[in-house]
Amino acid sequence: MYFIFLVPVLIILFLSFFTVKQQSSAIVERFGKFKSIRHSGLQLKIPVVDRISGVVNLRIQQLDVMIETKTKDNVFVKLKVAVQFKVIADRVYDAFYKLEYPHDQITSYVFDVVRAEVPKLILDDVFERKDNIAIAVKRELNEAMTTYGYDIINTLITDIDPDIQVKNAMNRINAADREKVAAEYEAEASRIRIVAKAKAEAESKRLQGQGIADQRREIAQGLVESVDVLNKVGINSQEASALIVVTQHYDTLQAVGADSRSNLILLPNSPTAASDMLTNMVTSFAASAKVSEMNVVASSKPSKKDNAHE
Repeated sequence: MYFIFLVPVLIILFLSFFTVKQQSSAIVERFGKFKSIRHSGLQLKIPVVDRISGVVNLRIQQLDVMIETKTKDNVFVKLKVAVQFKVIADRVYDAFYKLEYPHDQITSYVFDVVRAEVPKLILDDVFERKDNIAIAVKRELNEAMTTYGYDIINTLITDIDPDIQVKNAMNRINAADREKVAAEYEAEASRIRIVAKAKAEAESKRLQGQGIADQRREIAQGLVESVDVLNKVGINSQEASALIVVTQHYDTLQAVGADSRSNLILLPNSPTAASDMLTNMVTSFAASAKVSEMNVVASSKPSKKDNAHE
């Protein structure tokens, strides 16, 4: 008997209490009419009389909307718009009773704004001004959805996908631009290498010429010293010069003969070449000295014109 009364009591108690999760609000109706809004925690209602009509999520939600539209330069493009929104805590009644399908309503406004803004822009501007489009969408949504108890937190354009042919053309244009820049850099690098090589060759020639000049200067100084030494032992300058030339001739022959791989041929080249060279040089020096002496004598005699004047 006692058990018969206990069971209904437990059932009534069980139906009288309910819990509401964190960041949620429950709508309680009594006989189909709005009664109250219950927030997170343990709540009490009258069994059979009161019922939970629905639960409203107060957390931030995101809705991704895909839109296909056309730009000002007649390019079809797909945009993905992410709308972040939530129900205003003190507007739960409006969010639950005034709007049945909030996602559909948000999607409609996003379509309307995007298809009004994108056709004003060319494709390149769509990429550059996507933030402006997102701001326009957020502004329009806030004006419309606040009435229904929704707050638009943010709107983001997360993807812009042009038609595949346009995308390929853009990739080819970008590739061509990069190849052009690369060619310009390569040409500049080539020019720098050529200039550097020319400067290096010029510097090399300058140093080579300076080395040859120094070498010849040292050779000339050595010849002067050699002539001075020969003069001190009674050999005149002409004979000394001839002797030095003959000596260098033999030194050259010795250097050429020391290299078995040399292809150098000296012309004339005979056993009597050195003696003939010495004889010719001595004869040449003697003739040159005689001509110089005759010129001095001729210049010292008075001319016929001078005698006639006297």
